[in-house]
Amino acid sequence: MMESKKEVGRVAHFFPKISVAIIELKAPLAVGDKITIAGATTRLEQVVQSMEVEHKAIKSARSGQSIGLKVVGKVRESDIVYK
Repeated sequence: MMESKKEVGRVAHFFPKISVAIIELKAPLAVGDKITIAGATTRLEQVVQSMEVEHKAIKSARSGQSIGLKVVGKVRESDIVYK
């Protein structure tokens, strides 16, 4: 199902009111990347529009960082983010 996609991180937390997911990255991610967030009941595809680290907008993040990512739908903790 996810043949050509690479796992880049996991959802650590989700804020439904502002539709922001906290993602713990295990690979670099940049604005403009197309990602898929998948889990037991989640299947979401989107282009990364904006992400933040400690409330500052950033264009790219590296492995090991936790980022805030605006998402287009509901995601759940431990969903996996693919690129």
